[in-house]
Amino acid sequence: MIQALQLLGSLSILIVLHELGHFLAAKYFKVRVEKFYLFFDFLFPMPDVMKFSLFKKKIGDTEYGIGWFPMGGYVQMSGIMDETMDKDALAKPAEPYEFRAKPAWQRLIILLGGIIVNVLLAFVIYTGMAYTWGDKYLPTENAIYGIAVDSLGTEIGLQNGDLITHVDGVKKENFNDIKSSMIFDLGKNITVKRGSESFVIDGLDDKFYKKVLDTKGAGLYTLAVPAVIYDFPKNSAIENAGAKVGDKLISINGKQINYQSDVSNMKPELINKELTVVLDRNGKQETVTLKTGEKGLLGYQINSLEETFEFGRREYTFGEAIVAGPVKTWETLVNYIKQFKLIFNSEIKGYKQIGGFAAIGSMFPETFSWEVFWKLTAFLSVMLAFLNLLPIPALDGGHAVFTLYEMIVGKPANEKFMEIAQIIGMVILFGLLIFANGNDLVKWVMTKFG
Repeated sequence: MIQALQLLGSLSILIVLHELGHFLAAKYFKVRVEKFYLFFDFLFPMPDVMKFSLFKKKIGDTEYGIGWFPMGGYVQMSGIMDETMDKDALAKPAEPYEFRAKPAWQRLIILLGGIIVNVLLAFVIYTGMAYTWGDKYLPTENAIYGIAVDSLGTEIGLQNGDLITHVDGVKKENFNDIKSSMIFDLGKNITVKRGSESFVIDGLDDKFYKKVLDTKGAGLYTLAVPAVIYDFPKNSAIENAGAKVGDKLISINGKQINYQSDVSNMKPELINKELTVVLDRNGKQETVTLKTGEKGLLGYQINSLEETFEFGRREYTFGEAIVAGPVKTWETLVNYIKQFKLIFNSEIKGYKQIGGFAAIGSMFPETFSWEVFWKLTAFLSVMLAFLNLLPIPALDGGHAVFTLYEMIVGKPANEKFMEIAQIIGMVILFGLLIFANGNDLVKWVMTKFG
């Protein structure tokens, strides 16, 4: 529920401000705005089906409202073929207050107004975050326990305790940048530090990255964190069995435990089971037995990452933050484009990883954090700006293409062609909506029922 509320709040902010960009530009150029809606007041993409509002109020020429279909929002201007498909109004001679009566350059600014606001919003959020919280990161050299690898990591020659320091010869100062750089840049080789030695693993190809993406990026490795007991919740099974704070897990039912990730990976094996757990207590082995419940919880907590590792943090003055905001926005956009390109890679088949609202919602934490909320809102704002710029009819980018065509050719595109293109564009968007959320459903079913 907390994740869902954060998603709803973030998307509501983004939709309202995106549409506000169109609204303000339209008002500036004296275009009549008939509707300003958060969410659709019809069953998108069918503008004449199930038309009703949860709230509406008319002020001046504009009806402000909240629709019932929470898949976006819109600003309806006089004299434009948009989501509402109001063809009757376009059949009449153009009035001075209509969108189609304005010069092409003004219409282009109005069409791009939402995208511009999304980019500016990311600037503002990233600037505010830099000034308020700075940049917290784990220096690669401070990942003192290295990485804990899974079968994919073992497949390419990685071992528990290794540390990846370079991708394609480029040193990675931030531990969290390593995997994203490998995946989004399709890195061909990595430099690995093992003990006092360093060596290169090469030959990484698209087939390998497809396997990584099939795990939703969770595969290959995780940060190695010791399975050391820091605290116990109430009614802890392992505490009642005799474990103490400071004990380190060595094995569970004979299965060796190197890091906390080993315990997490065993989760399905721990449900409603009698367990024999071997602990290291000040260099001596202690054995305890316990019974888990339906959640498979042993009942202990490990130390926080901030207490386990030495994190770095860069502080920003206000002037530095104003520069850092646009830089972070640009970096986010570049990384998102790299991700987007994977959709069209025939070997990786990134389209299978496209997610809908459930996937986006799962990005938010289960406990609320303003820092994470604004970080994800900024990312979604950049994503929304990029997607809306795509030249698909019914998106801002599609409308902009027709306007650019008119500016170059000297006359507007055929109205019948634009009407058909708008319908096709809306069908494409609805199809993508079904596909993305269908992917979420399939992944949930596979996770739930194996």
